[in-house]
This record gives sequence, structure tokens and C-alpha cells, in this order.
Amino acid sequence: MNRTLVVGDIHGGFKALKQVLSRAKVTPQDTLIFLGDYVDGWSESVEVVSFLIHISKTNPCIFLRGNHDDLCHRWLIYKEKPEQWLLHGGQSAIDSYEKISKKEKTLHCTFFENMVNFYQDKNRLFVHAGFQNLNGPGYEFHKTAFFWDRTLWEMAVATDKSLSPQDIRYPKRLLLFKEIYIGHTPVTRIGKSTPTQAQNVWNMDTGAAFKGTISMMDIDTKEFWQSDPVFQLYPEEEGRN
Repeated sequence: MNRTLVVGDIHGGFKALKQVLSRAKVTPQDTLIFLGDYVDGWSESVEVVSFLIHISKTNPCIFLRGNHDDLCHRWLIYKEKPEQWLLHGGQSAIDSYEKISKKEKTLHCTFFENMVNFYQDKNRLFVHAGFQNLNGPGYEFHKTAFFWDRTLWEMAVATDKSLSPQDIRYPKRLLLFKEIYIGHTPVTRIGKSTPTQAQNVWNMDTGAAFKGTISMMDIDTKEFWQSDPVFQLYPEEEGRN
């Protein structure tokens, strides 16, 4: 059975990542699409990235770039440390990287460099946050939108469910793909705890950085699996505030 499995935000929760992969009974025949934000939050950012490098040798993998991954990469390369990054999980990544050798850090930098901003397959789009150009992500001028934009999700949530795609008022960006998979904005903000669909947008960020879980879903059957709430696996840590 060859499945395509999409994975939501991880945020340094290595224990939870291993747990959800085990619960989904992932095999080397499964294709894995990771939606980004592998680092920042819990204490095992390095372990997460090292594991992702390893699993890419056994499984077909797509790694999307998240905003936290971009910030961590810029710190690794340029030593940039914006205060807001430090306040929102960045310090946990810095602390994690104190544990590894220069050689391993170089491997991680290569991993960050090779991430993609978006991925399209069979009229499905996978992107960490969103896009803004009405012609689609391939026309996006502001590349940071791929890992910072929240308007795509906000628009999908706000659009009346009764509104037909044929209606002139229907959002044009949502007409470009059969399905769009994102992370970035925790569904816990709208009172949800599982992968959540709004129009044709599936949000896979189930709040792993805070009090939620890491989620994985089969994009064809919509069966999903979740870790335990990540904070329960790191009882002596605070995660992100």
C-alpha cells in the first residue's frame, strides 16, 4: 500500500514525531510530505532535523520551508537573532544546536537550503502558510508569503460554506487547486484539535508547539493519526508561550 501522508508542524517535538509515525505504521513505501516548522518550541530541534535527514534516505520525502525553519537557518548561516524569534521558540533551537558538531551542523544547513517553498501534485498544493498571488504560487512575488502568510487560511475560514465556487464572490485563490494543505496557524485558535478543513483548505497544524499534538493524514482517505499532546511528553519544559 503506497500512501501519501502529510505531516503538520513539529516544533522540536521529536518524541511526538516518532509516536505519530509509529501510530500511522509508516513504511518505506509511504511518501511523506512535511509542512514545515520542524524547529523552535521543544528541546529536540536538532534531533528532529537529524531524523528527517535520515528518513529521507528510506522514504520519498518532501520538506516544505516553515517560517521557524527560515529563521533558524538564518541564525545558523548569518547569526541573525531577531528578538521576536527568540521569544517564540528560537532560544530552544539555539540551545539544541549547542549539542552537535560542526560537521553535523553543516549537514543541517544543507537540509534547510534544500527545503522547498511549495509543492504541487495532482492539482493539490502543499505549502507551510499560504500564497497571495491570484494566479497561484508560481507567480508569487513576495516569497516570504509561503511561510508567513495567514490570509489564505483566514479567508477559507471566513468564506460562507453555502457560497458556490461558481459565485463571483468566491475567493479566486481557492479555485486554483482541488485541495490545499497548510500548517502555520494552529487550528486550536478556532477551537479545533484535529486536522481541520475550511473550503478546500486542510490545516494540519494542531498546536504541537503549545498544548496540542503533531498530526499526520492520508491525503486520499483522510484517515489521520495524532501524537499525545506534545507538552505531556516534555513535562519539564514550557514549549512556546
